[in-house]
Amino acid sequence: MKAKSSAVGLRTRETFSGRNAFIFAAIGSAVGLGNIWRFPYVAYDNGGGAFIVPYLIALVTAGIPLLFLDYAIGHKFRGSPPMAFRRLHKKAEMFGWWQVLICFVIAVYYAVIIAWAACYTWFSVTKAWGDDPAGFLMGEYLQVADEVNVQFNFVPGVLIPLILVWVAAIAILAFGVQKGIARSAMIFIPLLFVMFIILVVQSLFLPGAFEGLNALFTPDWSRMADSGIWIAAYGQIFFSLSVAFGIMLTYASYLKKKTDLTGSGFVVGFSNSGFEILAGIGVFAALGFIATQNGQAVDEVAASGIGLAFIGFPTIISQAPAGALLGVLFFASLVFAGFTSMVSILEVVISAIKDKLGLGRVSATLWVGIPMAIISILLFPTTTGLNLLDVTDAFVNSFGIVAVALVVVIFLTAGFTALPKLRDHLNKTSSIRMGRTWMMFVGGITPIILGYILIDSLQTMISEGYGDMPAWFVGVFGWGMAIALVVVAYLLSKLPWSSKSALHDPDIDGEPVSAPILDPEIDAKEIARHDAETGEFAAANAPDEPAAATRRSARNGKDRP
Repeated sequence: MKAKSSAVGLRTRETFSGRNAFIFAAIGSAVGLGNIWRFPYVAYDNGGGAFIVPYLIALVTAGIPLLFLDYAIGHKFRGSPPMAFRRLHKKAEMFGWWQVLICFVIAVYYAVIIAWAACYTWFSVTKAWGDDPAGFLMGEYLQVADEVNVQFNFVPGVLIPLILVWVAAIAILAFGVQKGIARSAMIFIPLLFVMFIILVVQSLFLPGAFEGLNALFTPDWSRMADSGIWIAAYGQIFFSLSVAFGIMLTYASYLKKKTDLTGSGFVVGFSNSGFEILAGIGVFAALGFIATQNGQAVDEVAASGIGLAFIGFPTIISQAPAGALLGVLFFASLVFAGFTSMVSILEVVISAIKDKLGLGRVSATLWVGIPMAIISILLFPTTTGLNLLDVTDAFVNSFGIVAVALVVVIFLTAGFTALPKLRDHLNKTSSIRMGRTWMMFVGGITPIILGYILIDSLQTMISEGYGDMPAWFVGVFGWGMAIALVVVAYLLSKLPWSSKSALHDPDIDGEPVSAPILDPEIDAKEIARHDAETGEFAAANAPDEPAAATRRSARNGKDRP
């Protein structure tokens, strides 16, 4: 794929066509499975309506500031996480690879949940689970093995849709940033919102719906003094916004020069939270119905995660009027929300390999997508895949995403030089300017909250273990995986970059660029002519580092890292 360039022989970095395309893609990344199946229960379990107060405070003081941080790094340094951090500081590249590897792990198991949801969209029509949704999920559908280990006994009903999910994701990503990522998001996200609004309206007309809403929104103000509620609010915001593990950084690197970064960030942040609240209304209206039908209290049927989606909702669908429509809307929403998030997660890995090896879009997509698909297909559509998913998800979130976010924030805050420069970059083209308050939120509040979450998770996991999983299984696929991410990230940071990748700070006044690449079709005379006009083209494309160093020294008075 060859993009336009204002300079002869240069290929620019892919870009979104405009702000709207970026916003749709960013919302597609942020709005995922957790918005639908995690937020409603977290809110209910932490004070109901009272939870909205710390939730919104967390959004303004941590979620959106971290979102702006990702935007600033990606847009200023114009690269994938490894390249952006390398351009920020020569010793920071490892942080970028850590984020890339986290995305790698998440993508290989995230895809199988989308495959489940796709199957359940059809199961909703036939109500295939009968009178026992739990037994159907664990037995007939997933065929979960009694023993916790790793086997390669494939389940056809999961394997085939999983392959289709990977084919669709790789195909979209091969089309690139604008034609693939942005266009698909501009189709899927409006459909997702329309479907979920219809689902919410249908849920509100179910008998007992307002019992569920009362349970969700009745505030328990006495809980406001409980520190656990505040930690839960910050944790929910942190995990739901797709911040601090490379996604928003990568997307921001595809923005054009004059983009309203902070204005776009507020749109994405509040759209994500608005969808979460909408999901809470729809889910708890449905839970109120099933509680009323069964003569139970709402707290007896409330659940989150896989239990809510694949056991709780099928129970509701079986008993609700027009239950098949409710089920199709719910599970199709899971498919769309999960798929747009999966695309964004995969793009982080593809962008990093593309930058590191100097590959084209299609080549990088295939080199990354096919091996990841093979790993996913070997491990997760099996009779032992559910337990592997459970452990991997818990550890990559608690000791992957949280840990790398904490380390990056501390690194950027140390020395008090990086954050002011990133703030200045945000303010160049943004409609809402950032000041010292933003730096205080990022460098003060955020590391304290992240540190608390990380330490609390460590203490809990060490003292209590992880459920009833065998120690060896947790050690290999939990602790072992989390440690391996750091080790492999360090090793990847030591590998040489392609000669096509420019590691100096890119020209701030130009459009987002990747490495300057010499086009062999341009003859020496044309290069010489352009060099005479600009004074930098030939040097920028020189294959040897000494020449490039000479150019940088002449321009800046010193070498840049």
